[in-house]
Amino acid sequence: MTRPETVAYFAKARQCLKEARVCAANELPEAAGRAAYLAAFHAAQALIFERAGRAAKSHNGVRSEFARLAKEHPSIDPRFPTFLARAYNLKAVADYAIGEGATVDLTDAREAIGGAEEFVGAIEALLQQNR
Repeated sequence: MTRPETVAYFAKARQCLKEARVCAANELPEAAGRAAYLAAFHAAQALIFERAGRAAKSHNGVRSEFARLAKEHPSIDPRFPTFLARAYNLKAVADYAIGEGATVDLTDAREAIGGAEEFVGAIEALLQQNR
């Protein structure tokens, strides 16, 4: 990682992972799921910033740009773009959904945390290799 912004995105990703774990431990699945997504989101932004010199402007933009970069770099696990999209759904439910069934399950939140930990670690390792 060569850019200060990239380092800052990873600091934010690690903070979000910490928050996700604390929320899950306290059985707050919506907050845990949202934080897990945000951890992956910030790691994706780090990759985008490192490669393009700019951040994407929206959640959709991050997912699209990350998917494009993943196709160009075979070292990026092909599951990661799909994970980012699925994890966004947890955030969307937590932030916007109302009514019966509009909740995040604790099991789903914990799975998202595991996926986010893998995602953040892999993208960080990739960027450290390419210094």
